[in-house]
Amino acid sequence: MKRIYQLALMGVFTAIATFGSTVLWFPAGVAKAYPVQHAVNVIAAVLLGPIPAVIIAFATGLLRNLMGTGSLLAFPGGMIGALLAGYIYKKVKRTWGASIGEIIGTGFIAPFVSVPYAQLLMGTKVGALFFWPPFLVSSVAGAIIGLLLVNRILKMNHPLAKMNVMIDKK
Repeated sequence: MKRIYQLALMGVFTAIATFGSTVLWFPAGVAKAYPVQHAVNVIAAVLLGPIPAVIIAFATGLLRNLMGTGSLLAFPGGMIGALLAGYIYKKVKRTWGASIGEIIGTGFIAPFVSVPYAQLLMGTKVGALFFWPPFLVSSVAGAIIGLLLVNRILKMNHPLAKMNVMIDKK
């Protein structure tokens, strides 16, 4: 039964991130910032863990690309941030750890991963500093939103908070 709840919640988070990215975005230098994806990464990392958070980020990136509302950079940006958000949260057991992981993963590591990725798959020859400002702006905005929301969920004794306990006791 735990797996069914987890899969259902992963689907809901994927839908929120996909739809939210079409509604809430802002210009960030040469790119657009999509903070909803990063907020969902933080919330999913805390409530579900690193692997489900990465799966949600991948599914969101895939859906956004299929719909024509995202770029191939959604994959390294979202997935690396989700992985580090979940990993650091697991280590420190503090919600701020998930936000820090999201910022480090998406804002600092993903721009470097995106350089060869963009050259190979997109034919773009740019350096990491080209990707760094928009990735950082987007991840910081989303990490703050995600931190505020996940703290609210956990403090309100929201039904989603019970999911965190259920999954941790596998």
